[in-house]
Order: sequence, then structure tokens, then C-alpha cells
Amino acid sequence: MNIVCLDLEGVLVPEIWIAFAEASGIPELKRTTRDEPDYDKLMKYRLDILREHGLGLKEIQATIAKIDPMPGAKEFLDELRSITQAVILSDTFSQFAKPLMEKLGWPAIFCNELVVADDGTITDYHLRCEKTKLTTVRALQSCGFETIASGDSFNDLAMIQASKAGFLFRAPDSIKADYPDIPACETYDELLALIKAAL
Repeated sequence: MNIVCLDLEGVLVPEIWIAFAEASGIPELKRTTRDEPDYDKLMKYRLDILREHGLGLKEIQATIAKIDPMPGAKEFLDELRSITQAVILSDTFSQFAKPLMEKLGWPAIFCNELVVADDGTITDYHLRCEKTKLTTVRALQSCGFETIASGDSFNDLAMIQASKAGFLFRAPDSIKADYPDIPACETYDELLALIKAAL
């Protein structure tokens, strides 16, 4: 029994923090898991910047409301879900993901949770579990699933390498160069073909 585990940002939707960096005019917020492998360090950096500029959840959600899935993402996901089970494993937060899941046709997503004060200030975050993507893939495997995984960033590598098949999708050249053993592709048609071959 197979299940496909997909990253969200950079694979199905644009990077939320990059979109917010552009909307807010704060280029420092463009830093993502493509640039920083240590997620805790990255999030603390982001929260410090938000505090410094007096920005909170409301401002980020206003940006997210204008984000659409990448062209072809919903069609890819619909076709994928017609042939096998799929789940999105993301290091984003439920408060960010909901409007994007609606635009993608409500696929299943496992993500994290922000801690938000009454005034909308983001004070902290809670990971669903440690090493969220790898831990989830291992849990699915313990339930009898064979996993196939795809993502584009440092935080996707563990779930890709732990799966029976894994693929980089629109990953930076630096990650592709460091992991030449992982098949890489740029289009949804290519990714779908790779997944079908692995089923």
C-alpha cells in the first residue's frame, strides 16, 4: 500500500515567507529552509523580525489570502489522488495553511501550530513532533504504508531518503548538486511520471 508525501511550499504553492517579505518590504524574511537547515534557528530569526516591525498573524494572513497555488498544482494533485493516496507534510502552520488547502481542494495536511497572543502577535510555535517529516514518514511505514516523497528543501531530504522512492522538485541547484543520487525534476508531468513508475 503506497502513500505519497509531498512538501507544500515550493512544490504546490509559492513560499509564504518570501511572499510576505515582498509584501512587507522586509527582505530578511525571504530566508527559507532552502537557505537555513536549522528550522528552530530560522523560526526564531523570523519571530524576532516580526516583533521588531510590530507585525503579527493578521498581516501574514492578508498576504496568504492573495497567494494562489502554482500553475498546474491543483490538477497535478487531483490526478495524483485519483491513482494513490497522498498527504502534504509541511513545516508551515495550520493558521497559514487553511486558505491554501481550500484552493487545492482540501487535501490532507500535517503541519505545525503557531502560538498567537490575543493581540495577534506570534509569540512562539509548536512542532507537531520532532523531525516532523521524517517522523511522519516512519510512522506511516510502521502502519504498513510504503512511502514515496517529494520536496525542494533541506527539511525534505530526510523523508525523501527514508522513502522507497523520493524526488527533488524544483530544488535549488545547490541541493541538487549536493544530492546527485536523488532524481530531480521541474514539471508536474515529470513528477507524476516518476511517482507512477515508483508505485
